[in-house]
Amino acid sequence: MMAWMNAESLTLTVEENRAIYWSRSRQKLWRKGEESGHVQHIKEIRLDCDSDVIILTVDQVGGIACHTGRESCFYFVLEDGEWVSVDPVLKNQKDIYS
Repeated sequence: MMAWMNAESLTLTVEENRAIYWSRSRQKLWRKGEESGHVQHIKEIRLDCDSDVIILTVDQVGGIACHTGRESCFYFVLEDGEWVSVDPVLKNQKDIYS
């Protein structure tokens, strides 16, 4: 998945050893899994050469990272000029967020 972080969310991610992001839509910190239970426990944090992108390697609780109930948010593939959904829904959204 891809998400935003600010300095506070990165500091808390390191302190709590779980992924904490900045929700731009809600304008608040967002602990991944606080509603869904799909917590991301940190295995490694890497910084790119320009110091503007961080990659987290995580243990994904429940095997679902996407709010759509899929393993990944990147489930569309471009095939013959069309975006095609190729990954299955592992759990219905209504069951995740009930």
